[in-house]
Amino acid sequence: MSNINLFEDRQVRRHWDEKEEKWYFSIIDVISILTDSQDARNYWKVLKHRLSKEGNESVTNCNQLKMQSSDGKFYKTDVGDAEQLLRLIQSIPSPKAEPFKQWLAKVGYERMQEMADPSQSIERARENWQKLGHSEKWIQQRMTG
Repeated sequence: MSNINLFEDRQVRRHWDEKEEKWYFSIIDVISILTDSQDARNYWKVLKHRLSKEGNESVTNCNQLKMQSSDGKFYKTDVGDAEQLLRLIQSIPSPKAEPFKQWLAKVGYERMQEMADPSQSIERARENWQKLGHSEKWIQQRMTG
């Protein structure tokens, strides 16, 4: 698996943790892309301080991993999993972050609807499996199994 993921032709360093079975992404890389900041490290430092004051636990739960820098050397870098990253993106005032925020709001609303009426969850699963190209027989086996 590649350690680099392209986002709008920009690199986001990432690391797959086999033990936890999840991806970790470089926070600095994501901030750099979403803000076009010349000093993403300072932006992250200020954002981290602000979020800490607000009581945001995503900041305190960030890990550091050694990741390869553009100079080829490995340095400790703040990383977050997908949930932490999505929470941080909500705090970044940037037009590039807005589509993520809209998507999060949509998914959150859909989840609230599913909690109120679980049959919607079942129907959404069926629709998603169809979009993935699974046959009706395959879908029916999952629904009844």
